[in-house]
Amino acid sequence: MKKLILTGAVLAMTAGVAMAQDVVRMGTEGAYPPYNFINDKGEVDGFERELGDKLCEMASLNCTWVTNDWDSIIPNLLSGNYDTILAGMSITEERKQTIDFTQNYFPPAASAYVAQNEDVDLQGVIAAQVGTIQADYIAQSGATLLEFATLDDTIAAVKNGEADAVFADKDALTPFISDGSGLVIAGEDVPLGDGIGIGLRKSDTALKEKFNAGITTLKENGELNALITKWFGADAKTF
Repeated sequence: MKKLILTGAVLAMTAGVAMAQDVVRMGTEGAYPPYNFINDKGEVDGFERELGDKLCEMASLNCTWVTNDWDSIIPNLLSGNYDTILAGMSITEERKQTIDFTQNYFPPAASAYVAQNEDVDLQGVIAAQVGTIQADYIAQSGATLLEFATLDDTIAAVKNGEADAVFADKDALTPFISDGSGLVIAGEDVPLGDGIGIGLRKSDTALKEKFNAGITTLKENGELNALITKWFGADAKTF
């Protein structure tokens, strides 16, 4: 009788795990438009929200969205607070030592400097978001790196004169250089990274395969390029 009860309990646990795996918690920052941001309804929105929902639908997964500060986004993935990272995270060899990535869903794109004038000293004080490949680049460039928690904070530092320029993904900086902002692109674009992918724990191989299959399909049928163009404009780099 004990064996029967134990077997039933194990089966119930197994079924519970299988069901739990169908609920995927999608981690993002919610502060990096147009990749991800919080809309007027208080909901996660943006390119990665739309892409993530589409991939979950294709894989028959029930997905929920969780926001987390950028500077602790990888530790909290590893701690199990969510199952994926869709947060404009570039695929790098350094990050691959800690987590795994799907294939890229956004091609390698340019990073750029934004300042109050085009003649700014790019070897001066440069703001970058903490934990980004742009921060690593500035740290090795000879300029003085000034790190901030969010992209908005880096822009504010340039506007108030605390930093000479900000260095970040050009696509993310574009909304900040609209007419009347007082900010402009300075210097040449700098290509960094291997594109942007979904971050996962190294143990989640089945989930990685499902998302990779979905990304491949969206690349092949043109839907991914359409999403990129929708959120980043007709001049955005596509596959």
